[in-house]
Amino acid sequence: MSERQNGAGLAATIERHLRDYFAAHESDLPASGLYDRVLQEIERPLLTITLDECRGNQLRAAALLGLNRNTLRKKIRELGLPAGRSARHKGARYD
Repeated sequence: MSERQNGAGLAATIERHLRDYFAAHESDLPASGLYDRVLQEIERPLLTITLDECRGNQLRAAALLGLNRNTLRKKIRELGLPAGRSARHKGARYD
């Protein structure tokens, strides 16, 4: 059974988290700027985990992400992420 068939696909997982996020605000709505906030919240763990799974190989990580290597390097700098093959991120916290 594929991820999509069993409801564990990425979109389904994100949708569940967003519904929980809205529900936690009860009758209120979250503060404005939600779109940018969600993108910022997901970018750090996405890049960190991808680099970790690629064992720090930025060329492989960039290809997996569909980014130019220079764009990935810029994002690594902007987010202050450890870079290079020796920088392992297993067990990192993202909050």
